Amino acid sequence: MTSGSALVVVENVQKHYGEFQALTDIDLTVNEGEVVVVIGPSGSGKSTLCRTINRLETITSGSIRIDGKELPAEGKALATLRADVGMVFQSFNLFAHLTILENVTLGPIKVRGLKKAAAEKEAMELLERVGVAKQASKLPAQLSGGQQQRVAIARALAMHPKVMLFDEPTSALDPEMINEVLDVMVELAEQGMTMIVVTHEMGFARKAAHRVVFMADGHIVEEATPEEFFTHPKSDRAKDFLSKLLTH
Repeated sequence: MTSGSALVVVENVQKHYGEFQALTDIDLTVNEGEVVVVIGPSGSGKSTLCRTINRLETITSGSIRIDGKELPAEGKALATLRADVGMVFQSFNLFAHLTILENVTLGPIKVRGLKKAAAEKEAMELLERVGVAKQASKLPAQLSGGQQQRVAIARALAMHPKVMLFDEPTSALDPEMINEVLDVMVELAEQGMTMIVVTHEMGFARKAAHRVVFMADGHIVEEATPEEFFTHPKSDRAKDFLSKLLTH
């Protein structure tokens, strides 16, 4: 466990879609500098949980606090809070008509009020950091999926978020591109970024996670260090999930 203070606190969260309960009694605390990887079978509520943390999905009841502040309902306060929570999606969600550089500078200029020159300088440093600085003047469609996802990471970092959410960031990528994105994420983790990562990449979970959270049927079934989870899963659901992974 890292020594940082509690940065994301999810308490007794329920999420219904009509009759269907997507999340049940979710309690999760993520400390500053901690990397938490959320895994589980499809339909277990992993992505829904990820999306509630920056209020892309509203919760039915319970509470979510980021750095001590309750998630606001909407409006300016929500936009400000969202700026503290970087999000990287399965589909890269870059603006197709903007260059790579413009995609990364848009938020800092519009939301953080940064001057264009300062935003561009920092954006170039971030694009360099994720290995796509040479692509700055291109449009997203001219980049490979792996490059686009690395741009999406740079774009989230440009807002200086307190926490980064990754919702299956590699599942839309070709196999040979997966590692180039995971490498950037591992580096972020090593640099102390607080991260909540929903992923199927067990190698990343073993390598970068401080803690693995296993979900099934909208519940958190168990939490453990990667070492404990992968070698001694406690629940039958986790054992079953891991045995299926290992046989494919």
